[in-house]
Amino acid sequence: MTFTVRPISPAEHLDHVRSQRSVSFLQTPAWAEVKTEWRSESLGWYAGGRLAGTGLVLHRPVPRLGYTLAYLPWGPDIDWAGALTVWFPPLVSYLRSQGAFAIRVAPPVPTHTWDAAQVKEGVADPDVLRLTDLPGQPDPVGTEVTRFLRESGWIPQNPEDGFGAGQPQFTYEIPLRHPDGTARSEDDVLAGMNQLWRRNIKRAAKAGVEVTTSAGGEDLKAFHDLYVHTAERDHFTPRPLAYFDKMFAALSAEDPGRITLYLARHDGDLVAATIYVRVGTHAWYVYGASSTEKRDVRGSNALQWAMIRDSLAAGCDVYDLRGITPTLSADDPHVGLIQFKVGTGGQAVRYVGEWDLPLRPILYRAFDLYMTRRGR
Repeated sequence: MTFTVRPISPAEHLDHVRSQRSVSFLQTPAWAEVKTEWRSESLGWYAGGRLAGTGLVLHRPVPRLGYTLAYLPWGPDIDWAGALTVWFPPLVSYLRSQGAFAIRVAPPVPTHTWDAAQVKEGVADPDVLRLTDLPGQPDPVGTEVTRFLRESGWIPQNPEDGFGAGQPQFTYEIPLRHPDGTARSEDDVLAGMNQLWRRNIKRAAKAGVEVTTSAGGEDLKAFHDLYVHTAERDHFTPRPLAYFDKMFAALSAEDPGRITLYLARHDGDLVAATIYVRVGTHAWYVYGASSTEKRDVRGSNALQWAMIRDSLAAGCDVYDLRGITPTLSADDPHVGLIQFKVGTGGQAVRYVGEWDLPLRPILYRAFDLYMTRRGR
């Protein structure tokens, strides 16, 4: 089979997304409307007249030179188990012709998984410092994709802590189906959580925490105020309110159920809030915020349980808690993140990660040096 790659309209792209079980929300045409600081285009892989795969490409331009870094976050949406020698050359050829000095892909393909019990044992063992010190369950497709990229001249962009310039290589996910494909029940998912999580969910209910959902609007300002408070407390740089306004407007316009704001209140006080995104059968916890006051009512646990329950009701395959660092060392300040998420049951997942293919090596080296100096 021979493919050609050419631009497609957002409508054609969205039709293909809807025909799939799921794709990453970062590979939907709406995401181009969120990342307006990048030039974007939707691409299609055609075999004859049949559209077989799609990709959202974000182009980061090099000032004054006209060349771009062509980035496909958590993409493209192709058959990764197929012959990549057929899928990749037409993509590279097209993007080279459009002035890309390099291509960056982030294949949505796992290489290893570790269940909750393994992760807990690793955290408790002082000789285990990283997830990769544990014998995870390998994925043959991920192994083959990694081999192909390395042998084809692609360069891995995966830092030690798991967080790079783009997407995290390590995530934490709760499978919502049994291995035979049947849906798990709420009771089954709850039973998979540790005792502390179950107790905190019950504590939130007993304390009278009320969880509501919203499509944004005025509630988004309340979320953002709490998010800025969280950023000050936890020492990270918050995104501006305008970014979230744009995100809700773009994703909601593409599909009314694509993005939802969850709010937890106690006696009228907003104690926690989260942003939830779903594309087909994959649901993501994308952003979270919590008050320093009233932490004992466990609003964050109540929100997570509400999002998990709604994911089950929607027939999802997975509830994705997004990024973790691979550290398991008690001395690392990031270990608390994986300890919080592992309490939900589920599994830690390592993906193939982000890889670059330099098309103009001198320009690529200069760009890489520039990004390193500015901290990416």
